[in-house]
Amino acid sequence: MIYDAYVAEPGPSGNPCRYPHPPPRRRGFTGWKRSATLATEQRSWPSRGELKSAAAVQKVKKPCEYRLNALAGRLKRWATCGLQWRLSVSRVTLAIAATLSSIFFALPAFAAEKMPTPSFPKPWQLGFQNPVTPVAEQMMDLHNFLLWIITAITLFVLALILICIFRFNERANPVPAKWSHNTLLEVIWTAVPVLILVVIAIPSYRLLYYMDRVEEADMTIKVIGNQWFWSYELPDYDISFDSLALPDDQIDVAAGQYRQLETDTHVVLPVDTTIRILFTSNDVIHAWAVPAFGVKLDNTPGRINETWTRVTQEGRYYGQCSELCGVEHSLMPIVVDVVSKEKFQQYVERQQAGIAPASNTQVAVAR
Repeated sequence: MIYDAYVAEPGPSGNPCRYPHPPPRRRGFTGWKRSATLATEQRSWPSRGELKSAAAVQKVKKPCEYRLNALAGRLKRWATCGLQWRLSVSRVTLAIAATLSSIFFALPAFAAEKMPTPSFPKPWQLGFQNPVTPVAEQMMDLHNFLLWIITAITLFVLALILICIFRFNERANPVPAKWSHNTLLEVIWTAVPVLILVVIAIPSYRLLYYMDRVEEADMTIKVIGNQWFWSYELPDYDISFDSLALPDDQIDVAAGQYRQLETDTHVVLPVDTTIRILFTSNDVIHAWAVPAFGVKLDNTPGRINETWTRVTQEGRYYGQCSELCGVEHSLMPIVVDVVSKEKFQQYVERQQAGIAPASNTQVAVAR
């Protein structure tokens, strides 16, 4: 703060330099030695010893000037710190304002949603989506049951590892035992895992057979995979249609639509109805998956897979193709609207008559 003789002296970048210092060493640049040498030859900055002696001389001979310069330096530092603090406060204020505005401006989007979404992924969600079918509910119950078993096994193995580390080491047990076999222990660590697997297998196979197929269904829907869209057929009502993904420029956020999850034609199904679902494909392997239904089955060319579902809550449910099927694999969303049986009957009558629905989706073709 006191070296006025060097305040106006240009630094390596051409700007006035208050604290004289050698030019920076620029690593990664082959000519740094030459530039540093030229800058050293051209500069007239004093050494560290000269600076100390000059400061001591000024402090003794010109104490008032020295104190004024020191005070000016402190004021400058305080002003700089205050400016940085104000900038940080302004950034925090802007962040809070942006968050509040996003919340308040997002409320109309949820209010304008035409159908509820009882099961939809949330930020930082750890568990499954809300189940809305008997199969999905049993899958979640099995998952929670297995989670307890896995947690107990993990804690038990961790306890064994800690015992081996702290009890059976050279310091705590300098003279190791000579035995190497224990019949009872070997029987236990063989039988217990077998029993655990049996306990896991019984509910697993029960669920696999439960979700495999249904003997009597109220209606049937056939899902056909294509590159890269879905085709649907309702043979009980002679209705078939294609469902393509909406491009980004047609997504209406105010209406509750989601990017890469919307289609031009929705699948409409009745609530509380046992539905047989048939899966096949016209080209490559796809996978029709709706997490809320607990349904994820491959669409294989030349083969028909079968499962069933029974949705217990009205609303709009989303899914996607879950099998890598080509360059536009991400553009195969699934949208299923579950409505009451009365509204579904009205939907069927409109489709068979070729009347456009009230929503912005396309009309299914009745054949």
